[in-house]
Amino acid sequence: MATYVLVHGGGHGGWCYQPVARLLRAAGHEVHAPTLTGVGERSHLASPTVDLELHIQDVVAVLHYEDLRDVILVGHSYGGMVITGVADRAADRVGRLVYLDAANPVNGQSLLDVAGPIIEATRPHGQVVDGVELVLLPAPGAGAFYGVTDPADLAWMDDRLTGHPWRCFEQPLTLTNEEALWAIPQYHIVCTSTLATRDAELMETAHAAGRLWEIDTGHDLMITEPRAVADALHEVAAV
Repeated sequence: MATYVLVHGGGHGGWCYQPVARLLRAAGHEVHAPTLTGVGERSHLASPTVDLELHIQDVVAVLHYEDLRDVILVGHSYGGMVITGVADRAADRVGRLVYLDAANPVNGQSLLDVAGPIIEATRPHGQVVDGVELVLLPAPGAGAFYGVTDPADLAWMDDRLTGHPWRCFEQPLTLTNEEALWAIPQYHIVCTSTLATRDAELMETAHAAGRLWEIDTGHDLMITEPRAVADALHEVAAV
């Protein structure tokens, strides 16, 4: 049995992993899908203090208080920023890192550095609410921005997507334990549509090591192709 901690991306919450989590649990695995502060069911906690570092602390706390070890730590999209920071802070608790169509940052980079044009494009459509600049604001059919096309999935997302504090996207990632961090095996599950935009050397290295899976679907692949994602995560656990 493996232990998975699934970290969501911007504007989402742990809810987005429900289809994948059901499949992993049915196979006997332990699954945690925490929601980061200020989004999802924790959107009422949005404040000017919510940033990348706080989100890293959110997940480090889950590992500590649930006493989780040898975790398969998965991050989707912005969640790639978070899991990299978590593995830096709690390397002794992380057995594998999985980047699920995610940002692949290095020390000193923000999400703006990693995916600038896409992220910058969201800012003009945001708004300040109670002193917090929020982007990725929900709207009918907003799931289409994440590559979701099924009407039922879009309706499900309409009820759950929330705005995301902009500060999270512009704060640089600070790494202090890089030797231990980069010793953790890394795996990549990517969408065909985003593969060409990724670091070619990183992808080639992952492919050569048998640590790259490609799924031909939209960016929210945990919603659009949960079976394919769960199968890939099963394979990661079996390595």
